[in-house]
Amino acid sequence: MAEEDRARRRVLVIGFGNPGRCDDGLGPVAAQAVETWGLDGVSVDADYQLTVEDSCAAAAHETVVFIDAAAEGPAPFSFRPVEGRVDLGFSSHGVEPEAVLGLAREVFGSRVEGYVLGIRGYDFDSFGERLSARAERNLAEALGFLQRRLELGELDPKRGDQEV
Repeated sequence: MAEEDRARRRVLVIGFGNPGRCDDGLGPVAAQAVETWGLDGVSVDADYQLTVEDSCAAAAHETVVFIDAAAEGPAPFSFRPVEGRVDLGFSSHGVEPEAVLGLAREVFGSRVEGYVLGIRGYDFDSFGERLSARAERNLAEALGFLQRRLELGELDPKRGDQEV
């Protein structure tokens, strides 16, 4: 095995959101939990928002899982593949997962795959570093799902026994 392959981490988990806006902090809280698992081949990052610089980190991995709070959609969570696109607009105020993957492919020649884990939140209008009780329950279920998938090495929702 080449030295570069040994140094390459297989999966990058990026949790993003604002922990000071209650349930909007679900992404960073989830990322902190994933880090405590200490899974081989899994590296973790957390921030307030995705940036173009995340494309460099994404390019060094085979797979990226973006974790964010979802103000709408199914509870407890959704999990879906995401395709890279470079035709998206972005600014210094953050980019979407599609743009991160698109830039990783376009600029760095990466073939990284991506998934979005959207954890259903409810309280986005308050200030405070806390999660609502319903968001905490959704977080626990989402983390259980993600941990099983990471341990199995199988993230594709079309495969395996878990429907989302």
